[in-house]
Amino acid sequence: MAHAFVASLQSEWLKKKGSLASWMVVTGAFFTPTIIIIARLVYHERLPALYASDGFWRLLWKNAWESMAIFLLPLGVMLATSLIAQLEYKNNTWKQLHTTPLPFTVIFFSKFTVIAAMMLQFLILFNLGIWLAGVIPQIIIPGVPWPGAIPYDYFLREDVFYFIDCLPIIALQYLLSLHYRNFLVSIGCGFIFWIGALGTLSWKYGFLFPYTYCMFNYLKAGVETKAAVPPVNIHGMAIGYFLIFTVAGYYLYIKKKDKG
Repeated sequence: MAHAFVASLQSEWLKKKGSLASWMVVTGAFFTPTIIIIARLVYHERLPALYASDGFWRLLWKNAWESMAIFLLPLGVMLATSLIAQLEYKNNTWKQLHTTPLPFTVIFFSKFTVIAAMMLQFLILFNLGIWLAGVIPQIIIPGVPWPGAIPYDYFLREDVFYFIDCLPIIALQYLLSLHYRNFLVSIGCGFIFWIGALGTLSWKYGFLFPYTYCMFNYLKAGVETKAAVPPVNIHGMAIGYFLIFTVAGYYLYIKKKDKG
């Protein structure tokens, strides 16, 4: 089983290379840092005071994650997850895949692992982009001091939290993508869930909606909004929803009569 899983994982990873999902990871990771670099080069007269501040890296982190946690990350996860399943529908290769000696369990979890690996790849590239957003203006603009030490422990902890908070979205979008052949169904449902998440941020029970966790994780950083403070551990809730959606998706996939 382990050998079959590794072989299937390698195959799925090769399939996604050159796909739109693969390009989304790279472009999405560097989009916000690029905007920050351009903005700082345009308003370069503010940089000496900014770079001399003690909380430079935390402020940069907060600025970089603002649009990412609320908008780009949830929508990017929806699109990338849906596109991985759509690769088989688009090429009409589900039946060919299911005639291979690979168990359905291996197929299900190898595709899921590729999606999770893409998420990790995105976080690594996004962190690299944040570092470049801090370093490039300092190199280009004369008289700008080198920023202080990077709080690696803080960055790593927040990366782990964002990864966990995205897991329910990945699992539910994966469930929808495997269950419905039409690409627009999973995307449409995901977009509705995202809109619903935005609308429930100020509701005291908004934490029950699994698409809010990335947003709540960002808003905990002292951002002044009307969002309610979750009375529970949202990361634990995210893991719980992730397990529920994964088990449900696996069951529906195994029991589905027409698998493509």
